Amino acid sequence: MSMAAGTFGGTCTVAKSYDRISISDLTCRCIVGINPDERLNKQDVILNIVLEADLHAACESDRIEDTIDYKSIKLAVLALVENSSFFLIERLAQRIAETCFLDPRVKIAHVSVDKPGALRFARSVSVSITRTRDGHA
Repeated sequence: MSMAAGTFGGTCTVAKSYDRISISDLTCRCIVGINPDERLNKQDVILNIVLEADLHAACESDRIEDTIDYKSIKLAVLALVENSSFFLIERLAQRIAETCFLDPRVKIAHVSVDKPGALRFARSVSVSITRTRDGHA
């Protein structure tokens, strides 16, 4: 974080701003839930992931080596989710965020997991988390 001069001679903390890559509405099937039928039958979950990183080098070079390979992230997340068996979508979201940090350029991961049809009369239930590489959110 950087320090900026305040209006009255004080200082304020300004968070570093990163660029963002979004993976939207990635649909997967997995075992997730606490009910007996949820422990037996895979169900759809819809993922939305936003990765924050410094993408200046890629913007200048136009080279895949200088950016986050979002296809690799997607494949790693799919492998995790489709082979998982969590009770809570909160835990699933946490593990997805951890998977995103396999790429060292990712500084912040925002993960949303939607579980369609989890509640009667509701289209979906979701959880959204934000994790930083250094463990602070």
